[in-house]
Amino acid sequence: MLRRAGAWRVLRGAFGSQVPSVSRALIAHSSGGRGDAEPRPLPLSYKLLDGEATLPAVVFLHGLFGSKTNFSSIAKAVAGQTGRRVLTVDARNHGDSPHSPDVSYEAMSQDLQDLLPQLGLVPSILIGHSMGGKTAMLMALQRPDLVERLIAVDISPAPTTSVSDFKAYMTAMKAITIPQKVPRSHGRKLADEQLRPIVQDTAVRQFLLTNLVEVDGHFSWRVNLDALAQHLDQIMAFPPQQQSYPGPALFLLGGNSQFVQCRWCLMQATGFTPTARRTSWLPSGASWPKMETPGFTSTRLGPASTYDSGKALSMYEGAEAGGCQL
Repeated sequence: MLRRAGAWRVLRGAFGSQVPSVSRALIAHSSGGRGDAEPRPLPLSYKLLDGEATLPAVVFLHGLFGSKTNFSSIAKAVAGQTGRRVLTVDARNHGDSPHSPDVSYEAMSQDLQDLLPQLGLVPSILIGHSMGGKTAMLMALQRPDLVERLIAVDISPAPTTSVSDFKAYMTAMKAITIPQKVPRSHGRKLADEQLRPIVQDTAVRQFLLTNLVEVDGHFSWRVNLDALAQHLDQIMAFPPQQQSYPGPALFLLGGNSQFVQCRWCLMQATGFTPTARRTSWLPSGASWPKMETPGFTSTRLGPASTYDSGKALSMYEGAEAGGCQL
């Protein structure tokens, strides 16, 4: 579920100017408990790029520790290339959205079921990475009328607890101490040094540090570490469901993915979505679909094209090749 901020950049080139319509819901950092029969939706922070209102909008949902800014580049590219409205959203307990002790997928799905109709974006195309992919899957199962099609990236409904280092990451993040009134760059350096013994991967560490914020000289984490740590097993699982999603669906998986390690996992996913296109694991040494090896030529994910070193994989082309035309 973890992903580096900004790593989802797509094909380089001019897609034309796109003037975004930016909106943020009121941020009330209050709890949204689950005393009612249904989870109480929270006002999520979002960014909406304008596009053709007659076409289904594209909605990007980030993974654990992520935020809407992770998809800024690809959102602009998809909006420019397809002419569609594109929405990026901060999940509850992430980014600029409110915090809540309820971290269930039912609650995250309910947040979207509340937001998307308000914005006039239903039915929409849901593209969810990892935790966001599970949220998208559940919403498609609960409210298929709101989902025009589904794209799940590097995730399936199968439990992923056994491959998770997230608990250790959160423990390390909570243990960080930074003196007040130090410069922001110095505070970030101190946090990086304290994380390094536990989070040894530099890219992962830098991604976690995107959640470190400074206000009036005081450093804190914008993610709700207490709630996420307490309910991590719930996040790594998937709610039991009897429904199926009848619409088009595509599953994109990393070649060395830790989160979808077996064909059975994808079979389970396509049991929930009988019309899903079962895609092959991406070739090369990529652990996450957002990354690729230098000079990798994509022949399975769209028109053959060679990307230079450091370029990100085009999810737009992958969706087209999987029979999930945007």
